[in-house]
Amino acid sequence: MIRKLLTVTLITVIAGIAAPSFAQNDVIELLRSDIRTQKKALITGAMQMTEAESDIFWPIYNEYENELRLVGDRRVATIKDFADNYENMTEEMAKDLSKRSLKNQEDRLSLYKKYNGKFAKALSPKMAARWLQAEYAINEMIDVQISAELPLMK
Repeated sequence: MIRKLLTVTLITVIAGIAAPSFAQNDVIELLRSDIRTQKKALITGAMQMTEAESDIFWPIYNEYENELRLVGDRRVATIKDFADNYENMTEEMAKDLSKRSLKNQEDRLSLYKKYNGKFAKALSPKMAARWLQAEYAINEMIDVQISAELPLMK
C-alpha cells in the first residue's frame, strides 16, 4: 500500500511538471484524490478505532484533509513554478520559491498542531498522538519521494 502511495505521488509530481497545461490540473487532482484515498486506508489501519471513536474521528479528519488540501494546492503551485522557471531561474525567483516552500512547511506544522489538539480533546491525547505519528510518517514518505524526483536548483 505504501509503495503504491509513493508511486502515485511520484506520478503526481511528474504530471505536474510534464502534462500540457490544459489537462494538467485535471490529472493532478485525479492523482491527488487517489493519494487521499490510499492515505485514508493507511490512517484507518493505524488508528485501530472502535466504531464510536471512528464516528468522532472521521469528521475531524475530513476537516483536516480539506485544510491540508489548500496547503497542498500551494505546494503544487510552487513546484510548477520551479519547473517552469528551472532553466531561467533568477535570484528573485529562487528567493520567492524558497519563501513559499518554507511557508508551506509552516502551514502544515500549524495544521498538525491544530488538529492534534482537536483529536486530543474529542478522543484522547493518546489517540491524537497516534494520528499525529501516522500522519507525519505518511507525509514524510511523500515528501522524500517528491524531493528525490526534483532536481536541485541550478
